[in-house]
Amino acid sequence: MRYDEAANFLLDLRRYRPKPGTDSTADLLAALGDPHEGPRYVQVAGSNGKGSTARQLAAVLREAGLEVGLYTSPHLDDVRERVTVDGRKLSKDALTDFVEAVRPRVNERAADGDAPTFFEVVTAMALWEFGRRDVDVAVLEVGIGGKFDATSVVDPVASAVTSVTLEHTGVLGDTVAEIARDKAHVAPADAPLVTATAGDALAAVREQAGGVVTVGTGADRDVRVAYEGRTNHTEAAVSLSGDGWAVDARIPLLGAFQAENAGVAAALARQVAAVDEETLARGLRKAYWPGRFEVMNTDPLTVLDGAHNPGACDALAATLAEFDYDDLHVVFGAMHDKDHRGMAAALPADRVWACEPDSDRAEDAEVLATVFGEAGADATVTRSVESAVEDALAAADADDLVLVTGSLFAVAEARKRWTRANVRKDVDDLADARDVLEGAHVTPPGVWRMRGKGVHRVVKTRVQKRQAQYLKEELLSLGGECSLSGLNSQTRGYLDAVLMGTLAQFKRLCEKLDGQPYGLAVFAEELRETLGIQTEPATHGYPWEDGTAVMGILNVTPDSFHDGGEYEAVEDAVARAEEMVAAGADIVDVGGESTRPGADPVPVEDEIDRVVPVVERVSDLDAMVSVDTRKAAVARAALEAGADVLNDVTGLEDPEMRFVAAEHDVPLVVMHSVNAPVDPDEDVHYDDVVEDVLDELTERVLLAEKAGLPREKIVVDPGLGFGKTAAENFELLDRVDELHALGCPVLVGHSHKSMFGAVDRYPDDGGYATVAGTTLAVERGADVVRVHDVAENAAAVRVAEATDDGTDRDA
Repeated sequence: MRYDEAANFLLDLRRYRPKPGTDSTADLLAALGDPHEGPRYVQVAGSNGKGSTARQLAAVLREAGLEVGLYTSPHLDDVRERVTVDGRKLSKDALTDFVEAVRPRVNERAADGDAPTFFEVVTAMALWEFGRRDVDVAVLEVGIGGKFDATSVVDPVASAVTSVTLEHTGVLGDTVAEIARDKAHVAPADAPLVTATAGDALAAVREQAGGVVTVGTGADRDVRVAYEGRTNHTEAAVSLSGDGWAVDARIPLLGAFQAENAGVAAALARQVAAVDEETLARGLRKAYWPGRFEVMNTDPLTVLDGAHNPGACDALAATLAEFDYDDLHVVFGAMHDKDHRGMAAALPADRVWACEPDSDRAEDAEVLATVFGEAGADATVTRSVESAVEDALAAADADDLVLVTGSLFAVAEARKRWTRANVRKDVDDLADARDVLEGAHVTPPGVWRMRGKGVHRVVKTRVQKRQAQYLKEELLSLGGECSLSGLNSQTRGYLDAVLMGTLAQFKRLCEKLDGQPYGLAVFAEELRETLGIQTEPATHGYPWEDGTAVMGILNVTPDSFHDGGEYEAVEDAVARAEEMVAAGADIVDVGGESTRPGADPVPVEDEIDRVVPVVERVSDLDAMVSVDTRKAAVARAALEAGADVLNDVTGLEDPEMRFVAAEHDVPLVVMHSVNAPVDPDEDVHYDDVVEDVLDELTERVLLAEKAGLPREKIVVDPGLGFGKTAAENFELLDRVDELHALGCPVLVGHSHKSMFGAVDRYPDDGGYATVAGTTLAVERGADVVRVHDVAENAAAVRVAEATDDGTDRDA
């Protein structure tokens, strides 16, 4: 079975069951041999806040060293987002394996007139994945209610009810008390239920659950919380305290209600793993949650928030009040079954762009404009979310605020402005064309028909279904080709598309897209940038803007894998730096902690003592100075000592690192790594290592950008040797130019890596394999190569560049 067939099978399942209950999910799991037995489970129920709470809990438990599964809904772009293990979403291979295993039973049930729903089957898939991965803990966001929800097929070791409002009254009950009682059925057998409810809801929860741990702002609460307000434009301070413990933390989730969610997560974490205060604080700060008061820009301030009912909009308005701004520009797209007037009344909008997400459930933009007009806003109809965002940003002054809200559907489409990767593919022959088309899940007949036509410019992208059909028709009319993914059953969301044509055809396509509906004009600008059509890249004086820069590695450590102990003494390190600069190094990368397998962590003070004296001495050389560290405190000390660049091999594992880079306005290298130091026993699965690394780096880059660092100052590193096999490392090296889809410079760090053992060159005595790798990296578009042997690799760079541009260069 192909992935597109498997995903279509899931997405075609019915959405609602006339008779709720857990029997259907239990039946599916039994047919699979009850694979979910083994992990411990935590259920998080509630009307609002359950997703944020689940995310925070998972982050804390991961920080405590546990392997953690997380099941949430809905998804923004890809159904696989709902199921993650240690932050990595379900692989395409895993989804396909699950569907192949479960489909016979689903079809049997359907034949009996009792077909399981989409949510039941996806819940079974999550539990199947958590069981087969043997995670330590799995956190499950409950769907509707608690008693009859599909997630209640498990026996949890801990559970929570975050809040209760009137919702789904036809299923859960007509009063807050009845709904709270239903949700409280998630209570664990051997532990108290954690809850932030109050009044009638709390009374009903107590009645149903027995023992409870209460969370809130009152002195009578078991866990007391306080929201201290924003600390910057993306984080807030919270104080949490319970019996014998207290913690002050910063969380990347703004709004007073998030303090209660953090308190619930903390109480659950202490039940499950007895985490200490320091672990709680670190974990809570890492709980990024896309689309939930997510600040994307600061000039103007741009916020995405999936508020979709009046209560959520009230909370959103309260959070907006923490910011100083002039006018509020709202891009609003909602579903037709929501209380639009109540939402409009809650939002103090000055100007509104009413739009329609690509969903059959979307309310007509004319209706939304009417509602906001009645509420006193200047309302404009711009049906495409992407176009509405562009219009709002263009109309807003630097001191205004642009807000995208109304539904997660609208937020998902708006977010593509920052996350879409248009990937240029290097297609030299029929085999390359076939691989590109199959990678976009084009059906076999489509691959056969189109593979011979993908021989000019080829771009793989991800667009809305309505955009995809328009693009296909327009490109075909120009003599080009467009193939679409066979994954066509999504009621909303995005499809992979492969665009093929000459540069002239793409230029004419962009011209035809200008002024077209559905956000296609926005896409045209992205396509021009991807292909270099009528664009002039900006320059900022960095060495990688004039060709491939050479970064020389200077390890001031006793235990680095290649040169550990050689440059521990400051004088030896300075002499080595001078030698590298004389040999052609554009950047000197100073590192005070090894990331080789089995390396011992180095305390912050010791790492600073190793790095800072060297940085101070080499900062006046004719080269930029970089500091290779995963600790923000070390980074700050090195920058103050004269460093120019931060190089973080953990991909911003320390949440403070991105703010340090933004505060000092310096380039930041963000590396893809599953673990640093490297864990040689880590078994990491990639469907396509390049596209998976691209996907995972997208969110890392976005974190740095949201902190205030422009993309031209964010350098991405695919992390050769970090959680990849030798074959995967070579695949990344071969396709390094695809990483430019992120809009960032690309660094390749391959020097003396064990990957060269695949060609019998490890250890790489003489550095010959490394030099060969440098030549390939330059030819494939790397902006920076990070190497130990500068002279040899600088020569390789010059030769490769001279070959590429056909000119001789002075040695």
